[in-house]
Amino acid sequence: MKYRRLGKTELKVSVIGVGTWQFGGEWGKTFSQREVNQMLDKAKEVGMNLIDTAECYGDHLSEALIGKYLQQDQREDWVVATKFGHHFHGHVNRTNHWGAEEVLKQLDASLKALRTDYIDLYQFHSGSDEVFDNDGLWTALDKQVQAGKIRHLGISIGSNDNVYQTDAATKVNAEVIQVVYNRVDQKPEGQVFFSCQRQDLGVLAREPLANGFLSGKYKPGAVFEQNDWRSLKNQEQLKLVEEIQSKEVPEGVHMAQWALAWCLKNPAVTCVIPGYRNAEQLESSAKAADLEPMNDAHPQAWNSKINS
Repeated sequence: MKYRRLGKTELKVSVIGVGTWQFGGEWGKTFSQREVNQMLDKAKEVGMNLIDTAECYGDHLSEALIGKYLQQDQREDWVVATKFGHHFHGHVNRTNHWGAEEVLKQLDASLKALRTDYIDLYQFHSGSDEVFDNDGLWTALDKQVQAGKIRHLGISIGSNDNVYQTDAATKVNAEVIQVVYNRVDQKPEGQVFFSCQRQDLGVLAREPLANGFLSGKYKPGAVFEQNDWRSLKNQEQLKLVEEIQSKEVPEGVHMAQWALAWCLKNPAVTCVIPGYRNAEQLESSAKAADLEPMNDAHPQAWNSKINS
């Protein structure tokens, strides 16, 4: 595993982390504690140290599964990132809660679910510019940083080209930006990444596999279960992925590993946070850290590396 500095936080994080939206039950599968433990055990074994979750991945369900694991492990070995701003009511059904008092209640609920007394990175979760511009909210969060409940603040921008919130990060004492970034969606390469580098912000790239489409597993016409939110996605994306696989992924290279390495070649990106269905997928994804420096190399170099 390789590690990078997460912007001004000075935290050293693995270039590949653990995304956990799937633990909330909206990806066509319900996860047991045993399965979560197996994945996080494997993550630690391969050197991953960043876990990203949220208040609305289930009603703090993802956090609770992670918390039970952390209770039996060394908390200080992990960089735990979670988010605030929404309340889960059911499959793809949330309400927004952005008032300072409401957010502080969410914070306490997240701390309880995670079974920890501090959160390494607490992120504004895909809110509008209107609710972002709330001095009372950021003042209340700064007080929680001073109290030690939060180590660092971040912004998970909902729109991949939201340069307004990105530019305001330093003003609100946020040190990390989370954004959708992958081979299919490259919008952040414009003003957002420039702003992050100018402010020395860490960058977490979510959906680096485009919701699993860049895994190479799904073909045009693929059908997803009703409780899998990908059933709402446009089939045109699968057609584009099929073309990318045939034209850009070197022969003998696993497409998911290639897709993660593709993200990491951008110097603005600190860490990618794909989701996993099992420990085997997680272990396979970890190998992308070895491919990352070779993303622009000749295909023969890729093949040599993957077969070694």
